[in-house]
Amino acid sequence: MQSMEGTTIVCVKRDGKVAMAGDGQVTLGSQVVKNSARKVRRVGGRGEKNVLAGFAGSTADAMTLLERFEKQLDEHHGNLLRAASALMKDWRTDKYLRRLEAMMIVADRNDVFLLSGAGDILEPENGVTAIGSGGGFAQAAAYAMMDETSLTAAEIARKSIEIASRICIYTNDSIILEEVE
Repeated sequence: MQSMEGTTIVCVKRDGKVAMAGDGQVTLGSQVVKNSARKVRRVGGRGEKNVLAGFAGSTADAMTLLERFEKQLDEHHGNLLRAASALMKDWRTDKYLRRLEAMMIVADRNDVFLLSGAGDILEPENGVTAIGSGGGFAQAAAYAMMDETSLTAAEIARKSIEIASRICIYTNDSIILEEVE
């Protein structure tokens, strides 16, 4: 069976706001199997939905990680760093989770972290991070707009996905955008 590819997630932090955008395309080999997948979501512990999460990789694996992350947010009273650290510990040490093939970006109004299966919790230096097949294209576009425009975080995130969709065959312009301030 062929593996599924096709995700572009970008997160931009600017002027006290954080925006995360993702495309909707999922491919199986050379075929597009879905155009409107929701890869960016609002999550939060204790009923508050003030954290953004975007994922790339195997859909089932990403959903498992998202569920675990939301549980950690609840246990750590919405503390993003503590929840991310707890998830990374589980991801590295649990025999089942270790096999998951996905990456996540999680963000609240203060922090942005990229989470990887290697146990990494990376904080972007310039307020921009991206993952997935078109992540490099979206990140480059976002860097240029951060340097050369006064666009908002949401405008930069949306436009970055649009630009990536023109270059990356695994990215489309069916964009889901979420923002926290």
